[in-house]
Amino acid sequence: MDRFITLAIHTYPKALPVKNLLESEGIEVELHNIDLDDPKVAPGVRIRVKESDLPMALRLVENREIFDCSAEHGRNHRRELLVPVDFADHSLKATRMAFQIARELGADIRLLHSIIPTDSASTFQLSDTYRYELPIDLETSRRELSDAESMMETLCEKLKAMIKSGEMPAARFRSEVLEGVPEEVILQYSRDHSPAMIVMGTRAADKKQSELIGSVTAEVLDSCRVPVFSVPEDADAALLSNLRKVAFFCNGDQQDILALDSLHRMFPNARLTVKLIRVPSRRERREYPAEPATGADRLLAPLLGYCREHYPNIAFSATTVNIDEGDEGDIDMICVPNKKRNLFARVFNPSLAHKILFRADIPMMVIPV
Repeated sequence: MDRFITLAIHTYPKALPVKNLLESEGIEVELHNIDLDDPKVAPGVRIRVKESDLPMALRLVENREIFDCSAEHGRNHRRELLVPVDFADHSLKATRMAFQIARELGADIRLLHSIIPTDSASTFQLSDTYRYELPIDLETSRRELSDAESMMETLCEKLKAMIKSGEMPAARFRSEVLEGVPEEVILQYSRDHSPAMIVMGTRAADKKQSELIGSVTAEVLDSCRVPVFSVPEDADAALLSNLRKVAFFCNGDQQDILALDSLHRMFPNARLTVKLIRVPSRRERREYPAEPATGADRLLAPLLGYCREHYPNIAFSATTVNIDEGDEGDIDMICVPNKKRNLFARVFNPSLAHKILFRADIPMMVIPV
């Protein structure tokens, strides 16, 4: 027989909200040691639940701020991870990865979905004289916004259920649906709120080019000034717990040190093996097409020495590759420092991170420097 056991002991004013929370999530609760004449002053009220419900009850109580919508909980300016979602499977995988990272960093999560409103008047310039303006459909726009908010609510309920069952780590999260072009909404939010990281899902490499999916992620990681973590749809769900081998693309300058320091702060508990990979310049590839790796040890030696001195818990090695060969080797994650560039360079000369994104099926961390 499923017996009742004590979950916690509180005063009555504190026990009652816990009881209401647990019952709202379908858990049967009994309160013991209540003074029926004046329950508000009853000391030592026992909150009892069925033994089979104890694991879920503990998760609910330990993460009350996630499930108790009636209470106001201060955030104390905790760090936040921004997770753009489009409700596809690859987006859910990235969301689950974000919850693991948030748990490690003690951060909150903001789920963000954007829609392009159809009520925005669109004008086509037919000639120097004539223009054609598309009609505004307010009803369609309101319906699309309502549908998006409904899908976001469904996603939030699904995430709460996964947290309750222990399928996913608990982290405080909020959601928001905004109107606008997705990459512009994401970039503007990051400028306004400076999240600690953006976590985005991407399609498999063989689908990105044919379906033009991944362009939003590419634009964000090329332009964003906060770290961006891209998660392919076929990435291992246990990536973070098994994260070991990292390929760090660099050229051996001071900015690489800044990116390495950020990588270390983001994964402080991971036992990493980092391979520093120098990408030859265009001139080197042109002058030494047969041996692009010439001089790798000499050029990366100062950076390698710095890393071994300041990050003794990480095993470092160094090599040089020609990125056009497309062989990332046996690694768990790619890390790329992204340097500031002007608009012309972003449009006509995609970044290294941008190029890798469309070719590799490996999670990638892009760190602005």
